[in-house]
Amino acid sequence: MANVGIAPSSQDLEFRCADAAMTKDLKAARSKSQQTAAPLIPPKPTLASLRVAAASCKACDLWERATQTVFGEGDAHAKVVFVGEQPGDREDLAGHPFVGPAGRLLDQALAEVGIARSDVYVTNVVKHFNWAPDQRGKRRIHKKPRHWEINACRPWLDAELAAVKPEVLVCLGATAAQALLGKDFSVMRQHGELVESPLAPHVIATVHPSSILRAIDDQSRHEQMQSFVDDLRKIAPLIHKIRKAA
Repeated sequence: MANVGIAPSSQDLEFRCADAAMTKDLKAARSKSQQTAAPLIPPKPTLASLRVAAASCKACDLWERATQTVFGEGDAHAKVVFVGEQPGDREDLAGHPFVGPAGRLLDQALAEVGIARSDVYVTNVVKHFNWAPDQRGKRRIHKKPRHWEINACRPWLDAELAAVKPEVLVCLGATAAQALLGKDFSVMRQHGELVESPLAPHVIATVHPSSILRAIDDQSRHEQMQSFVDDLRKIAPLIHKIRKAA
């Protein structure tokens, strides 16, 4: 007697559909993690040609909600490059990096240690603003970029560093430090320490100035700002020495 097939139950069908959907999501995530901006890098790139090419970058999905690409800016022959996480709300609207409250704190710290903002190049690991609306939908709240978004944008940063060829590289915050120095790097424990890296002769990490703005009170904000200034004070002699030798 032939076996009679047993029709799958509604629960079995539900599980199969869920499995198929999960497989589809995993494939989509894997595809995202493998996609980068590398094909968009122009031949013999300069900062000018990179900026033009990056303006239309769609290597990850952050471009869909951002106002525009926010590329790095500063002296093309800068001895020092500062790398943050991503542009914020003000930067996204203005199209320039470090022009909001965190940028003003950076300017203040640089002035205190005797480094002119015009002498440095500032950029971010990710070039588009990643955000979510607040509960009332009136403000755009910063969201940390995901690993595949960082990976997708990394060719732009690598090309910037290759074009500028900095003597000193400063990573601002955990995202920048871990993207450039490895996922095990701890800004909390290692801030202010010179570390070896093929990216530049002198590499250091410190906090992102935005973290100072989130301090719980004025006393904490003052202490964190002083620690930030102390970290930057360690690179000031290096920059002056390099400038004299040039």
